[in-house]
Amino acid sequence: MRDSNGILAICLSLAAVLGGVAALAQPAAGPQTGFVFRNTVTGEQLNVAEGKEGGRDTPAVKDFFQTGKNAYIDDKSCLRNGESLFATSCSGCHGHLAEGKLGPGLNDNYWTYPANTEDTGLFATIFGGANGMMGPHNENLTPDEMLQVIAWIRHLYTGPVQDAVWLNDAQKKNYTPYKQGETFPKDVKGQCPPLAE
Repeated sequence: MRDSNGILAICLSLAAVLGGVAALAQPAAGPQTGFVFRNTVTGEQLNVAEGKEGGRDTPAVKDFFQTGKNAYIDDKSCLRNGESLFATSCSGCHGHLAEGKLGPGLNDNYWTYPANTEDTGLFATIFGGANGMMGPHNENLTPDEMLQVIAWIRHLYTGPVQDAVWLNDAQKKNYTPYKQGETFPKDVKGQCPPLAE
C-alpha cells in the first residue's frame, strides 16, 4: 500500500510538472482586446499585434477590437479603398465580384465557415487564414485595411437582406444589392483617406 501511494505521488508530481511545461509551450496570445479573435480552423487565440505594421490605432480598429462592429460597412470612402484592396489581395481566388473561383464565393448567404457571417469571424479568417489555399493575410494587410476589405465584401452581397447579420436595422432598411460598374470617386468624403499609390 505504501508503494502504491508513493508511485501515485510521483505520478501526480510528474503530471503537474509536465502540465506546467505544456502551459509554457503554448503560443502567446498577445495583448488582450475587448473581443477575442480565434483562428477559424484551430480555435487558437490570434495575436492581433502580429503582422504588417500600422493600421491598429484608427478609431474604427480600436472600436472593432472592443465591440466587434465594423464602422466602415457603408462608408463610401472605405468601400473605394476596400474594392482596391480586395482586387489585389482577394479577387485572384474569390473572383472579381466575390463570386468564387478557386476559393468560395463571398457574395451570397452561404458561408463555408458559418462564423464568417459576423465581421469578427471574417476578420479572423482574413487575419489568421483557414483551410486549403486560404493563408493568413496579416503580413500584407493591416487590421484597418482588413476592415475596409470586409466592408467591400459586405457591399458585394447579393443575398436576402434578412441574412445580412452584419447590417444594423437602419442599414437593412436602406439596403440595395451591389450593381456591377458602381464606382466611388477618389475625393468621396468619409473615414478612409485614399490609399497611397
